[in-house]
Amino acid sequence: MEKCSIAVVIPCYNEEITVKSVITDAKRYIKGATIYVYDNNSSDNTVKIAKEAGAIVRSEKRQGKGNVIKRAFRDLDEDVIMIVDGDSTYDLSIAQSAIDKFVDEKLDYMNIRRVSEAKESYPFGHRFGNKALTGAIQFIFGRQITDMLSGYKIFSHKFVKSFPISSNGFEIETEVTVHALEMNVALDEIEAPYGERPEGSESKLSTIKDGLLVGLTIIRLIQLERPFLFYSVVALLFWIISLAFGIPVITEYARSGLVPRLPTAVLAGFLGLLGAMSFMVALILDLVKKTRGDMKKLAYLAVK
Repeated sequence: MEKCSIAVVIPCYNEEITVKSVITDAKRYIKGATIYVYDNNSSDNTVKIAKEAGAIVRSEKRQGKGNVIKRAFRDLDEDVIMIVDGDSTYDLSIAQSAIDKFVDEKLDYMNIRRVSEAKESYPFGHRFGNKALTGAIQFIFGRQITDMLSGYKIFSHKFVKSFPISSNGFEIETEVTVHALEMNVALDEIEAPYGERPEGSESKLSTIKDGLLVGLTIIRLIQLERPFLFYSVVALLFWIISLAFGIPVITEYARSGLVPRLPTAVLAGFLGLLGAMSFMVALILDLVKKTRGDMKKLAYLAVK
């Protein structure tokens, strides 16, 4: 493996029980890495414990994992940046081999897929949401990352500095994968064991809230990445409803020459107009998406 600088970023929010073990494992298994803990308004002893364990601690006051990653990507200039959650559920013993593979194959993005036989460590609701997102990505891009929501990832300097993050919360996991697929960068996915949180450590995820968020994310993904399809379907729905209201009116007019239900005729015409407008939006946004994609690729190529 060629010599390169490595940063390990550990996002934390109230992880006093686990942060020390994550830092210790990172130091033990990753040669020459600089360990950063990015604290996100913890109210416990996370910051104190992280400093005592030898990590460089930085704070991000804007709440949300997306804001933390955004800050880390802005701050750091290492050649390789690994992100791993601070909950001690990810196996860092494979980190060095993953980084070696990442560097040797000159990748820009590596996703580390969670493998767990314990249902408690990876609940059904989270598995279902992950599969739903994976299916949406397969539909949109024709390529698949099998564990979209993994908090264990590796990035190149080039990827990090050309990535325009917009997410504030846990949607960041999806956004980075979408960006990598959209840019068609060199990427790979490997497996690593995934364990349960230690006793006393609580997950920050809510099955119902985050499940709804996954659903909205899928709709948003299709809207942003396949605008022509999304708005064409909207246009088609408007036209179908317009015809449902309009055909009886047209039939009556053809039979008697009268329009007895004028409000219905107006509504049918209005819905038909909305359908036409939606189709025009589909054409315009499809062109805008292609232009934005070209700009992102130029930004990526401009990073040394």
